[in-house]
Amino acid sequence: MKIREAHRNEYTISTDKDKLDILSIHKFLANETEWVKGIPINTLKTSIENSLNFGLYYENNQIGFARIISDYSTIAYLGDVYVLKEYRGKGLSKWLINEIMEHPNLQGLRRWILLTDTAEWLYKKFGFTELPNPKFYMEKHNPNVYNGIKN
Repeated sequence: MKIREAHRNEYTISTDKDKLDILSIHKFLANETEWVKGIPINTLKTSIENSLNFGLYYENNQIGFARIISDYSTIAYLGDVYVLKEYRGKGLSKWLINEIMEHPNLQGLRRWILLTDTAEWLYKKFGFTELPNPKFYMEKHNPNVYNGIKN
């Protein structure tokens, strides 16, 4: 897949996996989130290897991230979205989600999936809604899967 980049002043969004600062991403996700707290670095590396990744950078320093899991024809899952606290309030998360939603390989999908308990206001701007029929949704979830796994 062709690498895409967008620039805004000193900020860049890139899909280039080689630019990702895996240690920075791991530090944030493993320590600052509830959804993947304690994720082992090798698990993170595997998830990145098998995803379409969007790195957000300020002067080449990783300040945000998001990834897409998709078959590129019918469905996409948006996950692991973050912008470091000191860079929030600058419109960067909106720009990041916009770049994801406009990616040419993610057009014409029947369904997008997102699990979040923060920033619902942001995702609603891009057409995400609460489940209209939650009784149809099923999951197998193990929130303690990373407990006891060494990084």
